[in-house]
Amino acid sequence: MISLRPRRGSIERSYIVVRTAFVSTYPPRRCGIATFTHDLATVTGNREVVALHGPGQVSPYPIEVHHRIRRDELGDYGATARSLDRCVDVVSIQHEYGIWGGEDGAYVIDFVRSLRVPAVTTLHTVLREPSVGQRAVLSELVARSHATVVMSRSAASLLATAYGVDANQLDIVPHGVPDLPLVDPNTLKAGIGLDGREVILSFGLLGPGKGYELVLDALPEIVAAHPAVCYVVVGATHPDLLRTEGEAYRQRLVAQVNRLGLGDHVRFVDRFVGRVELTRWLEAADVFVTPYPKLDQIVSGTLSYAMGAGRAIVSTPYTYATELLADGRGMIVPSGSAPALANALNEVLGDRALRSALGRRAYDYSRRMVWSAVGTEYRRIFERVTTRPSQTQRVGSLTAINA
Repeated sequence: MISLRPRRGSIERSYIVVRTAFVSTYPPRRCGIATFTHDLATVTGNREVVALHGPGQVSPYPIEVHHRIRRDELGDYGATARSLDRCVDVVSIQHEYGIWGGEDGAYVIDFVRSLRVPAVTTLHTVLREPSVGQRAVLSELVARSHATVVMSRSAASLLATAYGVDANQLDIVPHGVPDLPLVDPNTLKAGIGLDGREVILSFGLLGPGKGYELVLDALPEIVAAHPAVCYVVVGATHPDLLRTEGEAYRQRLVAQVNRLGLGDHVRFVDRFVGRVELTRWLEAADVFVTPYPKLDQIVSGTLSYAMGAGRAIVSTPYTYATELLADGRGMIVPSGSAPALANALNEVLGDRALRSALGRRAYDYSRRMVWSAVGTEYRRIFERVTTRPSQTQRVGSLTAINA
């Protein structure tokens, strides 16, 4: 940690530069957590990256990646953790069970046990009904972290009630979003070949957990009311799914489109899109929809991005959406009901004033979520854990992995 003071005669103010290592999946890996970590590391300043490297993953990495941990090689975890105390002041751990090696991602515990600098853990998943192993991993990880970040109040509440985590250990920092202007979608449609169309959008890595089948089931009723509608699904198949099943899921969606006679009303953009192209799709959308069937999902980067673009949003009532779209910031429909989804989308598409109001409320709320604000909050947390006296961790009061 470096403290910088201005020269004599200038305003007296000290600046603390905290050297931070971010441990996560990382581009060129194509996943939401990799993108999140890249954006977070960029806005927090003095950083380096430890990339969790999955089997078969492509290289090379950008210059800020100083270390690689082979996901399934246990020895890499402790060795890398012990090397970090020579070059950083704090370690930022991104946690989701599937990106770490071992049963239930248990190798993260080997990593954090070997650290000699403070750890700040960001939780991307908090399961309402975890297995015994999942609960043990998360509990010990939180206990050994000097701070734990969640992205919603509901996640903090779940940790307190279901996992017995002291609420004072938790920081709530929203998911970051780009700082975009609020624009009229009709000004963007011609540039992506959708001039004169009413656009419903979903985006993200393709997989069965996204619930796109529900939108397709609702679409015939929407087309009957809005013949110019087009449902656009942007995103490549998730790399883990691609490795195990190939394009079977996408092919099932295409078959559903053909069976329902929706070929003129659905467009699949089958690629991983960068920030600039994604922005164009978001800004050209009249309505954004997240039809997720799993209702305990505590964070959604795609929903966050849609709010940041000021889109009108229709969603199933998963935990994150229920919290963020409260107070008229979006419309919530019952899970699994194609008729209810069709009614909501028809209402939003048919009422320009409603669409504008929903988008404006979402956009105003999302100003606290732009990356510059999120980066400031993380820098404060990193500074806090590196300057306060060391505290004894509560591992003994929680179930340890090796107990």
